[in-house]
Amino acid sequence: MAVTPALSDFEVLVFDIEGTVCSISFVHDVLFPYALDALPGHLDQNWDSPIFAHYRDAFPPEYRNVRVALEAHVRDLVSRDVKAPYLKALQGHLWKQGYESGEIKAPLFPDVAPLIIAAHALGKRIIIYSSGSVPAQKLLFAHTNASPQDLTPLISEYFDTVNAGPKTEPGSYATILASHPDIAPARWLFLSDNLKEVRAAMASGMRSLPVTRPGNAPYPSDDQLAQFAIPDFSPESDDRIRASLHALEKLR
Repeated sequence: MAVTPALSDFEVLVFDIEGTVCSISFVHDVLFPYALDALPGHLDQNWDSPIFAHYRDAFPPEYRNVRVALEAHVRDLVSRDVKAPYLKALQGHLWKQGYESGEIKAPLFPDVAPLIIAAHALGKRIIIYSSGSVPAQKLLFAHTNASPQDLTPLISEYFDTVNAGPKTEPGSYATILASHPDIAPARWLFLSDNLKEVRAAMASGMRSLPVTRPGNAPYPSDDQLAQFAIPDFSPESDDRIRASLHALEKLR
């Protein structure tokens, strides 16, 4: 697949993950349960290991020294969808085992890998910005259902809420823009299923488009931004992408 002409105008493509390049259910229905299932055995076998101590010691003091308390705390955080950095680091550590064993493969939407491959061939920068930790992002893109399976050689950089900031804050996108100050903000495009994230990216000067994918919750019918959502990144959607970019540029 060639790069959609409307996307060829950008030097940098920044991708969200959940609900944008892969199904939102992958994280909640596959990754989260896998980590919870693997956790008890991992704690039993590795509680005192130097490698695990790195992850354990990142937890608050009231949890890091008691195995039962740490496990209960992890389950509580996951049930409330709390994105604590120390939790995300531990989840990434557990997912690494699943990816490397072949038990987990990231199910990318079919248009994603062809776009990344074609954009990279044209010299464009591919950047990932997700609430998941950078190590978890790298694991995901190294173990996909695409061909080639490992897309990490094509990805320039990774950002998360630790090295960039919250995804709904314009300052986070300013931080990402600052990583390449020689590239004008209008030459960056951020793609996400989250309207708040799209607004924050636009407020930073970055261009942005909302993405609607199978399995995503419907956008609010009264949100003007929702009418500019694109269904995919395929050449067949070029007219839609171009029209949405043009309309949103007029709103800036």
